Amino acid sequence: MVRSESESRPSEARSRLLKTAGRVFYAEGIHSVGVDRIVAEAQVTRATFYRHFPSKETLVVAYLNEADQAMRGQADAAVAAGLPAADTIRTLSAYIAEGIRSPGFRGCAFLNAVAEYPESDHPVHLAVLAHRQWFLDTVTGLLAEIREKPAEPAARHFVMMRDGAMAAGCLFDSELVCETFLLGVEGLLKAHAAPS
Repeated sequence: MVRSESESRPSEARSRLLKTAGRVFYAEGIHSVGVDRIVAEAQVTRATFYRHFPSKETLVVAYLNEADQAMRGQADAAVAAGLPAADTIRTLSAYIAEGIRSPGFRGCAFLNAVAEYPESDHPVHLAVLAHRQWFLDTVTGLLAEIREKPAEPAARHFVMMRDGAMAAGCLFDSELVCETFLLGVEGLLKAHAAPS
């Protein structure tokens, strides 16, 4: 079936809703922001909101999916550069550090969201878990290219260092946090590449 241009391209109103939600959810928290505020700031009607998102929950999942796609785009670009796997991991780490150094940084959008939706079967919680599994799988695959020894423990270590840097980056000196994170990545790469 051939899709029309309007079906294959998101509407301007939907894009505004997602952009507004992303900005306010990240800056202020998900539960603290109501649909009325998002509708007002996106300059759409409630009917338009509900045409695109049947509930606030579906908007939250869409917001997380947008963040997920942005991170996948960065990872795809790093892999497409054709660098050795260790350099690809360094590139991903640099993207993480760049995010931590950015103005208005408030930690990891996914960790922030899951803190507000702790129920393990909630769609928001499941969206966070799916993103984290993709990230773990991506790092595991890259580390396996460096050395065949089981790469998942090193990948879990990388994800934990990333989580710690994302949490500390909004509490302490972001430059120091990034320096510590990047040094940790170098240590992990060295340890993983070393023969047993």
